[in-house]
Parts: sequence; C-alpha cells; structure tokens
Amino acid sequence: MVKVFQAADATDLVTELRRSFDDGVTRGYEWRVTQLKKLLLICDNHEPEIVSALHDDLGKPELESSVYEVALLRNSINLAVKQLKDWMAPDKAKTSLTTFPASAEIVYEPLGVVLVISAWNYPFLLSIDPVIGAISAGNAVVLKPSELAPASSSLLAKLLEQYLDSSAVRVVEGAVTETTLLLEQKWDKIFYTGSSRIGRIIMMAAAKHLTPVVLELGGKSPVVIDSDTNLKITAKRIIAGKWGCNNGQACISPDYILTTKEFSPKVIDALKQELEAFYGKNPMESKDMSRIVNSNHFDRLSKMLEEKEVSDKIVYGGQKNRDKLKIAPTILVDVPLDSQIMSEEIFGPLLPVITLNNLEECFDVIRSRPKPLAAYLFTQNQKLKERFALTVSAGGIVVNDIAVHLAVPTLPFGGVGESGMGSYHGKFSFDAFSHKKAVLYKSFIGDAAIRYPPYSTGKLRLLKALVNSNILEIFRVILGLS
Repeated sequence: MVKVFQAADATDLVTELRRSFDDGVTRGYEWRVTQLKKLLLICDNHEPEIVSALHDDLGKPELESSVYEVALLRNSINLAVKQLKDWMAPDKAKTSLTTFPASAEIVYEPLGVVLVISAWNYPFLLSIDPVIGAISAGNAVVLKPSELAPASSSLLAKLLEQYLDSSAVRVVEGAVTETTLLLEQKWDKIFYTGSSRIGRIIMMAAAKHLTPVVLELGGKSPVVIDSDTNLKITAKRIIAGKWGCNNGQACISPDYILTTKEFSPKVIDALKQELEAFYGKNPMESKDMSRIVNSNHFDRLSKMLEEKEVSDKIVYGGQKNRDKLKIAPTILVDVPLDSQIMSEEIFGPLLPVITLNNLEECFDVIRSRPKPLAAYLFTQNQKLKERFALTVSAGGIVVNDIAVHLAVPTLPFGGVGESGMGSYHGKFSFDAFSHKKAVLYKSFIGDAAIRYPPYSTGKLRLLKALVNSNILEIFRVILGLS
C-alpha cells in the first residue's frame, strides 16, 4: 500500500534536508561534482527507459526524446562538471579610496533547501535541468515532477533515489495535495515551470515566507515573417519549432504568425507544402509527432477550434481524434483577435496567421499583448533585425530560427513580465540558486581619524572628496587650500 504524503511528511522532509545542509553535506566541490556525474550516469545508463516513459506519457518520437531531452541534459551536466570550480571561485571586486587599504570579493553561497516544481511537457529536461543548477550551487533540493506525465514522474523518482544522495536530494510524487503541502513549508528558493495561473499560486505561497522564486512560464510567442526571407527554410524551421517540438506543447512554441496580407498566401502555401513533406498527406497517422497529453488538454484545444468565427478560419488541418488524443497540424487565418485562441497560450498544434496591412503594424500588435517568453523574426533585412531585437520585449528573441536559443548555455533562458521571472541554463542556473555575498577585507593599517568625531569642516571636505574619488580636492584639503 502506497503511503499517503501528509503535512507531517512535508515538514519532516524539509527538516531532514536542512539538517544535511547545515551539516555542510552539500557545500563541498566533491559532493557537488559526484552528484552531477551520477546524473550523467542516469542519462547514459537509462536512455531507453527515459525514451519509453516519454512515449507512454506524450507519444514522443524517439528522436525528440533523445535529442531534446536526454542530449540537452548531457550537455548541461557536462558543462557544469567542466566549469564548476570556476563557478564556485569568488569573483574579485574593485575597492575605492573610501575603504583603502582593503580588498573585496563576491562569494557564491548556496541558498539552502530549495524546491523545484517541474512541468509535464518536457518532464525530464525541465525536472533535471534546474536540479543541475541547484546541486552545482551546493543546495539540498526537493523535486516535484508533474503528475500529468506519470511514467516520467515514476521513473525520475526511482532513478534519483537510486543514484543520488538521499540525505540532500529527494523526489516527491503526487498532484495538487502534495504540491500544496510542499508549498506550505519554508524554502530558500522555489523554481517553478508551468502556467501563469499556477505561477501566481506559487508566488502567493512563497510570499508568506518571503521566499524568492524563479517562474518559468510561457505566453503567446509571435513569429513575424518579412517578405524578404528564404521562405522554404522559414517554413521548415517554423514547422520544426512548432509541430516538431512536442506538437506545439512547448513554452517557446510559435503561438501565432504575423505577416502582410500580400505575403500571407505564400507563407501558408509554403507551410502546407512542407507539412505534407514532413508528416505525409495524413498527419494523424504520422509516427513523428507527439500526441496531446490528456483528454482535458484535448478538449481545451477543441474548444478553441470550435469557437464561433474561428472554425471557419481553418485553411489547413483541423482533424481530431479524441480516443487517440490526436489533433492534426492546423493553420487558421485572421481569427478574431479577441477569440480564445488569440487570448490564451495555445500550447498545442494550432497556428493562427494574422495578416497586416504592412509589417510595421507587427510592433503594435506585439506591444499590445503581455510580454511573451520568446519572439521570432524571419527576415534578411538588417535594419529590421536590429529594430526587432532592440524594441520587442520578450524573454528571448531569435532571428531566422525557432527555439534554438535554449540550447545555447551562454544565453539566459527565462521570461519577462507575465512570461516569468528569473533565468537559468549554464552559469545562469548556478547563479539562480546562489547568493552573491559581498565580502570586504579591511586592514588595521591606515586607520583615519577623519571618520571619527569630533567633526570639523576640514574632515567634512576630505570625506566628501574621498567618497567622490576627487583626487584634486583631496590634495587641496591636505595642503590647506580653500
């Protein structure tokens, strides 16, 4: 019989992990690098099981699972192992005349006991990638995988218990009840990936203890297509980033296209042509596309398609099979901007195309909506590239491709505004779970009487000059010049 996770269990869990952290178990380089290498062993020894679990949960093709989850995790782990000593080393900081003689540094201090709540759409990548950062930074960590990917959740719990140090790393499976009990505890940081609706709940729970949060949310990521583009490659990359990434069930999936009325027929024809080349004349039978995660999400997407003034805007696809949780790649043109499909993050295989009188209007459309997690532009116009990068506010921007920025560890991955707060990947993951502690080392030599009472006009002048690093004024005061 499975033991029910209760409030006392949550309290005991945090107490045990905090004891390990306070005892210094997680702080040393050797513990951190050993745990990271064990995560690497999980990827190396259990890839077939991981691929199988992802297929059970989402119908993911092997290529998507092996490349977009396991291979990306390997890269993250290998980078952390290689760079960990450098990341842990204090950064030297400059001092000023005010504190002379002194030296200063920034020390990266682990936060303590942290909670990672992950998502169902990339259940291994989005679970383990933040854990890499938490471990690298020297924290004790609890992972709560998504119950909507049960095979992956179960496998994560089994493998992390088998490989990692259970005195400092734990997995709690479950749904709303278990998550609620965990959120009632005091954490040193909460890292959440998922919807903005749940993100608000996470933030409210964290506020009770003044716990800092990283919220990796989503939003409606636009794709702007200029007529000055390589249309064939543009279509291929949009399809790969939309339907080739978990069938649109990704936080940085293209959510809608913006292009001109004049150019839109060519865009739609190119998408149709390449979709057929990728998935055949009957994409519902394709083995190279994930299914919808469950019936609730299937019904949510169906409702978007069936809304009045939306269903008649379908120009490609639209086929559905609820028993198999399959929806064909679907393109719609000029759906109402206040429709559900244009008001909520789609998170599925539906792609509206919104036509504009001129491409200049795209900036107003994007600006009028909450800031997205990603924004995409396809063009060969250098001035348009520069303007888009400078003026469009989004978590990240990619020019002439889709979603590939998440594979670049030297770039921070995270949202802005309603698409999230905080970032991670590479060194940014280490930083997300570290406190940058300011440390100043002062000598007893050179103690200056000017900082102590009784005060005088001369002391005031000299202190102001020192604080402002005004060398000329310092000499004037010393020489007694007015």
